[in-house]
Amino acid sequence: MSGSTLGSLDLTWYSEIDPDMTVTICNSLKERAEAGEKIFFDIYSEEEKKDDPRKNDTGLWYFKGEPGSRFAVCNAGGGFAYVGAMHDSLPHACTLSEKGYHAFALIYRPGAQTACEDLARAIAFIFEHADELEIDPEGYSLWGGSAGARMAAWLGSHGTESFGEKEYPKPAAVIVNYTGLSEVNGNEPPTYSAVGTGDLVASDQTVKRRIERIQRNGTDAMIEVFDGLSHGFGLGTHTGAEGWIDRTVSFWQSTIN
Repeated sequence: MSGSTLGSLDLTWYSEIDPDMTVTICNSLKERAEAGEKIFFDIYSEEEKKDDPRKNDTGLWYFKGEPGSRFAVCNAGGGFAYVGAMHDSLPHACTLSEKGYHAFALIYRPGAQTACEDLARAIAFIFEHADELEIDPEGYSLWGGSAGARMAAWLGSHGTESFGEKEYPKPAAVIVNYTGLSEVNGNEPPTYSAVGTGDLVASDQTVKRRIERIQRNGTDAMIEVFDGLSHGFGLGTHTGAEGWIDRTVSFWQSTIN
């Protein structure tokens, strides 16, 4: 939308971009690649990519965790028009990796249906390669902000089988941040949500009502509302939301302990 440097960059729906985290992520990926680590996984075959060229850039950025640890898939927002990964999924994956988890940031095809199909394929890919990646596939979590939050919620509620893949276990927890999704079908996994009262895209009242409905269904759910924060605060660095990711990890762990 505007800006010529990392410090002044302002994307549609995202203005609180952390330049220091952006540099940290780029340096981390560069160092891992130079060390011979696999940092990006294609999730579609060459034949599938030939049939649909939009799948050429679809895949998973990988931040390795401790051997035998669980995994998380992080999904950025962008209104299903673009994938704001550098702000809304790569920082989360990098942070979760530092905590010992295997973490992935999905680059998906814009569009609600295709994005969910890509997330379903990503889950299938991770399960199918869990042994070689030294991942414990049980008790995984799906994370998302804005449009990415809808993806996490939909896969959590409807399962991979609803989006073109065979049935895989559902996540132990979904993180559904700053989205105006109101749908509740009774099949929701334990759900964490965060939103700001200054969000002009996703009403904090809508997010609250959804969490309350999930709780009334007997499912564990948690919400944090941050005073004055606008849409797309990411990790919330240097804001009132700073530290939410630590509390979310604790919530996730409580669902599998």
